[in-house]
Amino acid sequence: MKVRLLHRDRDFDLGQPAPWNADALAQDLALPTLLDAMAGEDRLVREVSRAALLTGASNNVDAVLYRQAVLQDALRNRAAIRELYDLTGETLDGRRKRSFGSWIRRPASALYTALDVMDLFATMLRRLRDLARGQGGRFQSEGFTTLFAMLDRELSDDYLAEVQAHLAALKFGHGALVSGGLGPGNRGEGYILRQPRKDERPWLRRILDRDPPALTYHLPERDEAGARALSDLRDRSLYLAATALTRSAEHVTGFFQTLRAELAFYVGCIALEERLRSLGEPVAFPRPSAPGARHLTGRAIYDPCLALESRRTVVGNTLDAEQKDVVIITGANRGGKSSFLRALGLAQLMMQAGMLVAAEAFDGELSTGVVTHYKREEDADMLRGKFDEELARMSEIADHVGPNAILLCNESFAATNEREGSEIARQIVAALEEKGLRVVFVTHMHTFAKDLYDRRTDRELFLRAERLADGTRTFKLTEAEPLATSHGKDLYLRIFA
Repeated sequence: MKVRLLHRDRDFDLGQPAPWNADALAQDLALPTLLDAMAGEDRLVREVSRAALLTGASNNVDAVLYRQAVLQDALRNRAAIRELYDLTGETLDGRRKRSFGSWIRRPASALYTALDVMDLFATMLRRLRDLARGQGGRFQSEGFTTLFAMLDRELSDDYLAEVQAHLAALKFGHGALVSGGLGPGNRGEGYILRQPRKDERPWLRRILDRDPPALTYHLPERDEAGARALSDLRDRSLYLAATALTRSAEHVTGFFQTLRAELAFYVGCIALEERLRSLGEPVAFPRPSAPGARHLTGRAIYDPCLALESRRTVVGNTLDAEQKDVVIITGANRGGKSSFLRALGLAQLMMQAGMLVAAEAFDGELSTGVVTHYKREEDADMLRGKFDEELARMSEIADHVGPNAILLCNESFAATNEREGSEIARQIVAALEEKGLRVVFVTHMHTFAKDLYDRRTDRELFLRAERLADGTRTFKLTEAEPLATSHGKDLYLRIFA
C-alpha cells in the first residue's frame, strides 16, 4: 500500500540527504523559528517539515502543484487531517508496546508477538478505512482521493474478515497440527504446519464420541527433555508461519509510518497557517514556474519568522523583479533590508516545498538551489580573518551552484575596505550572472552599488529602504538609485542623543 501524499509517483523519503548548505541555510533564514511554529513539541512534524523545506529544489512545477492541491484539501478538512494523524500515532504507539519481546528469536515467541501486532493492525486498518469512507467525499485532490480509494478497495469487509479468521487460526486454540517424516538416522525432517481438517461428524456423535480421532501420546508432567524436544518440533513447524507473519507486520508498520510522516507535513502547514492568521498576517498559494523563466513578483511579502518572534504584524513589501537577474538592495540602516532578504529566501523555500508563502501574492520560478552568503562573526579559532572566511565560503558556493540557482547575499565582503570589497563583489556578481544565477544582494558599499547602477541594463533591479525626512524608517523598499549614505547618524542620535 502506497501513501503518495507528497509525490504523485512515490512515497516521501525522510532519509534523503540534505543539501550541502543545509546548516547555513537554516541559520541565515531562521528556519528553527519557522519549524517551531509548524511543529511545537512534535519531533516528527519538525523532521519532515525541515526535510521538505530543504529538499524542495528537487521538485518540479507539477510536484509543487500536486502538493498545493493536497494542502488545500488539508486546510478545508483540518479536523479530519488531525484525526488521521492521531490515529496513525495511536497505532504506532500500540505497535511499540506490543513488540517488547521481539528480541526473542524462538519462532513461537516471534509468531505470538506478530499475532498481537497484527490483531492491533486489523482493528486500526478498519478504523482507518471507516474514517476514509466517512470523510472521503469532502476531499478533492488527487493525493487524498487516490489514497482513500485504495483504502476502500483493498480493505473491504470481506478481506478484513478473512484476515481476522487467519489470525484466529494462527493462535492454535486447539493445538497445532504438524506433519513430518523420518530422514537419515531416523532424524525428524520435513516438518510442515497443516491446517486442521474440519470435523464433519454429526454434532451428536462429536459430543458422545470420547475417543481421540488419532493415536495420541501424553507427555508426562516432569519429562523436561520431552518438553524441550516437543518445543523444538513446534518451533521448526512454526518457523515459516512466524517469518511470513512478521514480514506482514513490518509491511503494515511501514505503511503507517509513511502515512504518519506524510500527514505530518500537512499538520505542520496547518499549524503555521493558523499561527500567521492569528497575527493578522496574510498567506497565499504561490504560482510556480519552471527554472529559467525569470518570474519573480509578489505583493506584501513579509518575514514570517520576524512576525512569529515579535508576535505582531510586520510590514510587507511589493516586488517586481520580472526578468531580472540581479537585485541590489541599499538604504538606511535598520530599514528592513535584511528582513526582506530573509522573507524572499523563505518564500522561495516554502514555494518549492509546496507550502503557502508569507505574502498576499507570490509568483516565482523554481530554483535549482537556494544559497546564502551572510556575514559571520569572527572565527572563534582565530585560524583566519573574516575576509578570508568570506572568500572561502564564496568559493565553496561557486563549486556547488549551477544555472538557475538563487544566491542571497547580506553585507558580503564588508570585512575589508570599501574599494576592495566593491571590486570583488562586482566581479563575483558578474561571474554568477553570466553563469545563469539570480543574485539578490543587500549592501552598504556605495561604490559597488553605484558602479552597477551606472552600468545597469534591463536585467538589474535597484531597491532602496525608505527613510522619511525626520529619519523615520517605514521598512518599505522602493525602486530607487543607491545613495552615498546609509544614515548611520540617525542611529547615533537615537542611541546617544
